[in-house]
Amino acid sequence: MAATETLTMNMGPQHPSTHGVLRLVLEMEGETVLSAVPHIGYLHTGMEKSMENEPYQQAIVITDRMDYLAAMSNNLAYVTAVEKLLDLDIPPRGQAIRVLMAELQRIASHLVWLGTHAIDIGAMSVFLYCFREREMILNFFEEIAGARLTPSYIRIGGVALDLPLGVEEKIAQFLAIFPDRLDEYWTLLDENPIWRDRTVGVGYLSAEDCIAYGVTGPVLRAAGVPYDIRKVNPYCGYEQYDFEVPVGQNADVFDRYRVRMGEMRQSIRIIEQVLDTMPDGPTNANNPKIVLPPKERVFTDMEAVIHHFILVTRGFPVAPGEVYGSIEGPKGELGYYVVADGSERPYRVRVRPPSFYNLQALPHIVTGNMVADVVAVIGSLDIVLGEIDR
Repeated sequence: MAATETLTMNMGPQHPSTHGVLRLVLEMEGETVLSAVPHIGYLHTGMEKSMENEPYQQAIVITDRMDYLAAMSNNLAYVTAVEKLLDLDIPPRGQAIRVLMAELQRIASHLVWLGTHAIDIGAMSVFLYCFREREMILNFFEEIAGARLTPSYIRIGGVALDLPLGVEEKIAQFLAIFPDRLDEYWTLLDENPIWRDRTVGVGYLSAEDCIAYGVTGPVLRAAGVPYDIRKVNPYCGYEQYDFEVPVGQNADVFDRYRVRMGEMRQSIRIIEQVLDTMPDGPTNANNPKIVLPPKERVFTDMEAVIHHFILVTRGFPVAPGEVYGSIEGPKGELGYYVVADGSERPYRVRVRPPSFYNLQALPHIVTGNMVADVVAVIGSLDIVLGEIDR
């Protein structure tokens, strides 16, 4: 019997086609993957420890940079946890604006995923189409928050600023054209024989394995499990909005694509309802010990000046306790575990990043598959190494 040898190959570390600085060590027999070992940490910057050295409110700017394609989602997950510690109630308008931002961010994140996933597999045009629409959403973020990628807009107690005049009408105009743009992506990909050859039946991960690995989000729902935190544990008033949870059946790369396409359509439904029912009133909790006073009051009211000075220079203390707060991010369950010790800074911050859990299932998925399918599987998991490495 002829002797056979396996080949050990480094895939990465590189950015193109691996959605971040990821290195895979693949052991192959011919073109079949026998094992895969992910090596992470190339983007490690100690974000959790950095948050523990900042006042609660100022730590928000660090959350922007974990999943840099879904900064609003990270803002929301972190402040949700801290507000539980503070037992802080957010006014209805503030909650509605948060939902608006979170769903726009979900669409923007999925557009980056779809464009890069398609270009990984060789569909070049879709990338340009997706970034055309994402640019419109980033323009909204810039107009509302003053920044496009790292806005730090959602704050403890509410949001940084109320919506500027006219932006709701602009978002409504975007919603009027976006379904047709989704149809364009669908036409380019869904029945494309090359796309189907590269995705249908590729990268199977059963519902049982998803649960065992802690995989959530579109990857879990593509396996037929309708787990969505917006439904099972609503936050920000999601229970008042009518939307569905898209699920798949085949638990493969193709179904993960279809689930995310369906999620963008559901985000449109949610945003339309938010705009139709947007309440009037304040956007922030009425607590001057936690929330910065309105800028116009700072110019005329000495008490407001004092509160502003203390909050900016020192922050606010949080009574001892611990809490876990989570939201449904674009990539899955995004949670923050925060421990307070009574000071103005968190004693411990621990992030539950969906990309980390999704990535740890990668070796199980690709073992036995062709090496050419590894890139397709990585793309279908929609990982961002910023939140994996932290």
